[in-house]
Amino acid sequence: MSEGKKNLEEQKQAWESNAVEASLKRIPERVSLQHSWGAPVERLHTPTEDPQGTYEEQLGFPGEYPFTRGVQPTMYRSRFWTMRQYAGFGNAKETNERFHYLLKSGQTGLSVAFDLPTQMGYDSDHPMARGEVGRTGVAIDSLKDMETLLDGLPIGKISTSMTINSTASVLLCMYIAVAEKQGIPWDQLRGTIQNDILKEYVARGTYIYPPAPSMRLITDIFAFCREQVPRWNPISISGYHIREAGATAVQEVAFTLAHAIAYVEAALEAGLEVDQFAPRLSFFFAAQNDLLEEVSKFRAARRLWARLMKNRFGAKLAKSCKLRFHTQTAGVTLTAQQPENNIVRVAIQALSAVLGGTQSLHTNSLDEAIALPTERSARIALRTQQIIAHESGAAQTVDPLAGSYYVESLTDQIEELANEYLDKIDQMGGAIKAIEAGFIQDEIAQSAYTLQKQIENTSRVVVGVNDFITEEPPLSGEQILRVDPAGEQAQVEALATLRNQERNQDAVEKALQDLSEAAKGEQNLLPFILSAVKTYATVGEISDILRKEFGIHRPSF
Repeated sequence: MSEGKKNLEEQKQAWESNAVEASLKRIPERVSLQHSWGAPVERLHTPTEDPQGTYEEQLGFPGEYPFTRGVQPTMYRSRFWTMRQYAGFGNAKETNERFHYLLKSGQTGLSVAFDLPTQMGYDSDHPMARGEVGRTGVAIDSLKDMETLLDGLPIGKISTSMTINSTASVLLCMYIAVAEKQGIPWDQLRGTIQNDILKEYVARGTYIYPPAPSMRLITDIFAFCREQVPRWNPISISGYHIREAGATAVQEVAFTLAHAIAYVEAALEAGLEVDQFAPRLSFFFAAQNDLLEEVSKFRAARRLWARLMKNRFGAKLAKSCKLRFHTQTAGVTLTAQQPENNIVRVAIQALSAVLGGTQSLHTNSLDEAIALPTERSARIALRTQQIIAHESGAAQTVDPLAGSYYVESLTDQIEELANEYLDKIDQMGGAIKAIEAGFIQDEIAQSAYTLQKQIENTSRVVVGVNDFITEEPPLSGEQILRVDPAGEQAQVEALATLRNQERNQDAVEKALQDLSEAAKGEQNLLPFILSAVKTYATVGEISDILRKEFGIHRPSF
């Protein structure tokens, strides 16, 4: 037996005796996994030899540094990813009904979409909210709406993701307040708030405050969650919107991790120790159509983050170096033409996320290029995940594409090119400086322009759009979901009733004044926001207090 073969076998045996056995005691594997002819599916495949001695450094074993092959030793053999369908429209009652429907259909986690006024810190009766209430997500004005949204949902047993950024502190406090009313201890709550303001400045636009106070709110949430809601992920650092804005796979990794570096540095400057908060950092990536490129992207991001945390920030805990991520299939790839083609696109994208080792997944619906998804299209999207999990075989062995000449080469290439971007951003003074200079925005815009030109000149084929075109009417009528425009007026009227009849205005005003005073100082703002939320102060009222104290962000380029 050669030395390379002997060493690799010994390493694998050690991994099985330590990491795997410990993992199995915590989460046993599912029923015996077999091939069609009855032979067992091996848990992990490795090279037969490692003559260069690079396997452990470059790939390692699942659940161990540098986590190229996954963040858990047994991955989906023990537990599938969380199937978390993103939903939200109209009022809280309508969205609550959709969540109950999805849970009955087999969804295993909640994911809340909020409307633009809620995201921007405007109440439903604000002039800026007109025509947007309940359109791109659910309208949440106060704790009363959150109580309705979560009514009858098992929030003490399943995790909830909330796509919310500028007003993340307010919505998190509403969620906590509802749990408290339901008798659920805070330390049992599991979930994630997006809370990633830097990508709002470069790719999405739902920012309110300037960078400095926005970063203060984020680090306040880090500290509050560490002490009070320890199982909650206080941020989901998002490459998804960067990719949707037109970035390449390399740029998605690089800019997401550049933002993550900025959040880690801000938390350290705020007095937190890296191993106190890093294990709860989470990430959010897109899955696009190039199956093997996307798989390689996820693997490269995991390895690059592990090395950054260990070498740059001196993280001591292995879990501080784990890049745990949610994936959503790519909305930007969906087409209004021949919308049934989107089912195929989503299946390929979802498969890439699973082969790449995602921790949770949302699959877009076939009609989302046209409208919010109907119940039928949402069910098809969920069934796509379930078929991959239970029928495809992709979840039976860990990191099944490892060792592919192409995938390993592409993983290395993406990591190398992303590192070059990170070096350039470091030379500029970090992510915030790069954003203020417009560098990241310009890079994304150039990539988006290049992609659009390729589509227009047909060097990149989009089936049904610039080739293989057919003449057929678009989805319409009962085929698509329409939000009732009367819902906006009903939401405004309910808000007026709350303000005028259902809450103690003196308590509201005192809580808001206390928040205003705290914002002038250096205290953690979360306890003050929570107190305001409990008086039924609204998202807009709380945001207006912070607007007054912090100002609003206006791009300087």
